[in-house]
Order: sequence, then C-alpha cells, then structure tokens
Amino acid sequence: MKTRTRVLTGTALAVALGAGAFGAVSASATPAAETAQVSVAGKKDGPGGKNFTTTTHLTVDAATRAAQAALKAAESENQKVTVAVVDRNGNTIVTLRGDGAGPQSYESAQRKAFTAVSWNAPTSVLVGRLAQTPNLKDIPGTLFLGGGTPVQADGAPVAGIGVAGAPSGDLDEKFAKAGVDALNK
Repeated sequence: MKTRTRVLTGTALAVALGAGAFGAVSASATPAAETAQVSVAGKKDGPGGKNFTTTTHLTVDAATRAAQAALKAAESENQKVTVAVVDRNGNTIVTLRGDGAGPQSYESAQRKAFTAVSWNAPTSVLVGRLAQTPNLKDIPGTLFLGGGTPVQADGAPVAGIGVAGAPSGDLDEKFAKAGVDALNK
C-alpha cells in the first residue's frame, strides 16, 4: 500500500507541476534589443509558428535620441516645442518639453505621435483625409494637425514622433522628421 500511495502521490505531483508549467509565460529582452522575445512553455509550434508574431520596438535609448534630435532642430530655429515619442501601441516612451513650450504642447505632441503611428502616415497627410471622412477626428487620442510622423521598420509602423508648439504644423513636422532622421544615422 505504501508504495502504491507514493507512486500515486508522485504522479499527482508531476501532473500538477506539468499543468502549472503549461500556462507559464516568460519574456526577455536585453536593453539594446530591438525586438522582444516571448516563449510559452509546452507549445510545440514555438516562435514563428501560427500562434506567434514578431514585432520590432524602439528602445528607450533610441526614442530619447530621436526626441533630443527633434528638440534640438526646433531650438536651432528658436522654436519652443514639446516632443513625444510613442510605441506601436501608442504608449508614450519619452516626452521632452522644451524650455518655454506652451502647456498645450505636451498633450498635443503625444496625440500627434499617436495619430501618426496609428495610421502609419504623417499627420499632415492625414489632415487631408478629414475632407472625405470628417468623423476621423472623433477617434479618442487622435489629433489631425501637422507635426506627427511615423517611425517605420521595413515599411511597418513601430513608433510615432509628435512635435507641438511651433507656429505651424509644417514646422512641427519638420522637427519630428529630424527625430526620425536621427534614428537612421
């Protein structure tokens, strides 16, 4: 009886541990990594299989470098702006508010960045789409004014840079593009 009880107890314990490990999820990425890696224990199709996608993300260092380049471009023209960089999901990675930038520029920069990454297009281009579809402006978190530009990897949006505070959307967008250009150096 004792041997049978031990075998059953050991088997039950092994099943419980196996069931717990089946649902375990782990993620890892190095600070310099451009992509996040995810693995799920117990899955046989692994990364690249039908249950997974691979995405590219901007690192905090790269987002900071881009924001600083955009802010520097604005400052070189004596413009007081705020720069925001968001990830593919519209979450803010970094925001830099330049000296003297207006209080409205903080939220405007974030919303321009969100809009650019959401549609994978500069916000100046998206302004033109409002004529055909005016209700686009009603989508929460968006701002259809010049000054936002997407950051792309292989043509797909991975981030957005938004600038607000200059006297025109054209200037804001010029500075946002300087941020994108800094990533390509």
